[in-house]
Amino acid sequence: MIHPTAQIHPGAEIADDVEVGPYAVIGEHVRIGSGTRIGAHAVIDNYTEIGCDNKIYQFASVGAEPQDLKFAGEKSWLRIGDRNKIREFATLHRGTADGGGETVVGNDCLFMAYSHVAHDCRVGDHVILANAATLAGHVVVEDHAILGGLSAVHQFTRIGAHVMLSGGTMVVQDVVPYAMAQGDRARIAGINLVGLKRRGFSDEALKRIKAAYKLVFRSDLRLDEALKRLESELGGNPEIDHMLAFLRGSERGITR
Repeated sequence: MIHPTAQIHPGAEIADDVEVGPYAVIGEHVRIGSGTRIGAHAVIDNYTEIGCDNKIYQFASVGAEPQDLKFAGEKSWLRIGDRNKIREFATLHRGTADGGGETVVGNDCLFMAYSHVAHDCRVGDHVILANAATLAGHVVVEDHAILGGLSAVHQFTRIGAHVMLSGGTMVVQDVVPYAMAQGDRARIAGINLVGLKRRGFSDEALKRIKAAYKLVFRSDLRLDEALKRLESELGGNPEIDHMLAFLRGSERGITR
C-alpha cells in the first residue's frame, strides 16, 4: 500500500491499510487513520493528525508551518477528521501559540484545488471550499457552509452554518447563518433557500428563518432591538437560537 519511493519518517503512525503514492512525503509526529489515501507528491508535514477514509490528492500540502511572522517554531497541530477530500495544491496549515495551538477541520469536507486554510482556523462538517477559496488565520466556518471559487475571508471572521458565498466574494465581517453573500466587500444577498431545502429544513423552519432575516436586515431596528424581538417572538427554535447566539457572539460586526 506504500509506494517504495515515498519518504515516511519512522516516527509517523500510519494505519495498516493507508495508501501512500509515489514520492509522497510524511513527516514526524504524523498520525493517519484507516482507509486514508495519500496521492503522489503530497506532503504531510510534522504534527498532523488525519482521521479515517480521507483522500489527499497529488501535490497537496497538509500540515505545513503557518504563514505567520510571529510563529517561532513552537509545537502546534493540524487536526483533520474523517472522510475529507483535499484536492491538488490545496494547503492546510498548523496552528500557532496565539491561536490555541491548532487548526481543526471536521468531517466530510471538500477542499478543491488551490484552496487554503490558514493557521488556527476552525472548519466544521460538510464544508466546501471551491477552487482557490482562501481562509485567513483564526477564521471559523460552521457546518454546511460553501465558499465559492476565489472567495476570501479576513482574519478572525466567522462564516455561519449553511452560508453560501458567491465566487469572488471578499468577506471582512461575520456572515450570519443561512444567508447568501456576494461582492467586494461582501453584502448579504438573501437566504440560502435552495441549500436549506436540500438539507431537509421544514417549511416551518424556513418561515422562521425568513422572518428572522427580515427582522435583522430589513427593519429599521437597531441590532440589539432586533435581537430582543427575535428572541421573544421566535426564540426556542433551534435554528433561531443558533442565529441569535451567532449574532450576539460577533466581534468584527455583521455583514449587512
